Amino acid sequence: MNTYSKVPTEFPKEFLWGGAVAANQCEGAWNIGGKGISVADIEELPKEYDRKTVFNFKHTLEDIQRHIEDKEGNYPRRRGIDFYHHYKEDLALMKEMGFKCFRTSIAWTRIFPKGDENTPNEEGLKFYDNLINEIIKDGMEPIITMSHYEMPIHLVTKYGGWYNRKLIDLFYRYAKVLLDRYGNRVKYWIVMNQINSFGWGADFPGLGLALNTHEDMLEARYQSLHHQFVANAMIKKYAKSLKYDIQIGVMNGCKFTYPKTCLPEDALACYQHNEMNQFFYGDVLLRGEYPGYAWRFFKEHKFNLHMQEQDLALLKENPSDFFSFSYYCTAIFSEEKGLEENSLLSKSVYGWSIDSTGLRYLLNVYWDRWQKPIFIGENGLGTFDTFENGKIHDQYRINYLKEHLKSLKEAIQDGVNCFGYASWGPIDIISCSQGEMDKRYGFIYVDLDNDGKGSSRRYKKDSFYWYKHVIETNGSEL
Repeated sequence: MNTYSKVPTEFPKEFLWGGAVAANQCEGAWNIGGKGISVADIEELPKEYDRKTVFNFKHTLEDIQRHIEDKEGNYPRRRGIDFYHHYKEDLALMKEMGFKCFRTSIAWTRIFPKGDENTPNEEGLKFYDNLINEIIKDGMEPIITMSHYEMPIHLVTKYGGWYNRKLIDLFYRYAKVLLDRYGNRVKYWIVMNQINSFGWGADFPGLGLALNTHEDMLEARYQSLHHQFVANAMIKKYAKSLKYDIQIGVMNGCKFTYPKTCLPEDALACYQHNEMNQFFYGDVLLRGEYPGYAWRFFKEHKFNLHMQEQDLALLKENPSDFFSFSYYCTAIFSEEKGLEENSLLSKSVYGWSIDSTGLRYLLNVYWDRWQKPIFIGENGLGTFDTFENGKIHDQYRINYLKEHLKSLKEAIQDGVNCFGYASWGPIDIISCSQGEMDKRYGFIYVDLDNDGKGSSRRYKKDSFYWYKHVIETNGSEL
């Protein structure tokens, strides 16, 4: 036997090339079709702000009410790029590039406007019937996220978000409706986008925790997270009961850290940071149990988390099927200073480190740890584009993506089972961190500015044709 034959030389034949968006960043139509108000709909873009800081996501209950009532402020997520009305046109462009998959989310508030109704909104369900059918008609595998920072605002103001155990049943009801309605057409489901994102301080969009509502906000985060874990396991259990081939995925947002120095103390501190900020979520949902280091972390912080006896058995019996993550940047960590940016790496205009080698490193780490199929749910370069005479020459984006795909290919040769790659924002959308249109990721330019002014016309960037060729050659020509 030729031992070299065990090393793959190309991307898998059925590799899912594609792109990813989120409903709250692209759909718009925030008050159309029976849709309720979500946590994304209250994020206002002020006239002056610092682009290099994560935008808002921290509110008191008073702030929330003020934003709900505000009719004059600039709320970019409310309008998005009007994908709600343009999705056929936009998906046709994805088809032209040859996409094999398209990842998007379902806006919870289109299905249950307040989140606690007994009956879903049929108009919202029909919209996603049409959207999913169009994705499939255009030759793409739909990959659907159930919750992508789109919690009904009512669940925050009335229940206190995921801290309240009632959210388990309310989200489970929502998820069952989705699986019953679309399970015959959607194989891959990501339950919660970047489930680890609360560790970055973004309490509000994922967990629905308004500030100053808990004496110990960190403890409240982990209590809320436990409820998300339980809901995830319940959804996996229900998916197994259906006749469809449904795969349930766990998704992290990645800001993995390297030790700042070779000091053993820095190496240990860095590893422990990665445990609680990266590995913990997959250990619970892919391995099916809380790891020992987490129990120690809770003890040392004197957290008193409320767990029902059946919760741990439910997690053990219903591990998820695949792991997904978004990859944009890495950082460094030391015992003395904690988390820092890596001065040895170049950075984007938004201050995010550029580390294509880190993608290969992380893919190997995740594969070795869990041995579960991996899907790259997001990767891309958010930056400014110059639009002149209908053209956008974005070689910088091509260079960025090319280097990351080279690292992905190397990881596949290392033996990593990665079955797909979704570039973030294949079409320009409202950015998550800043809430801008100016921060563009797409292969397709959308003629809108931060104030929503413009023609809304779509234009192909140079990267559009580059990615089309990448897919045509199945990554053999990057």
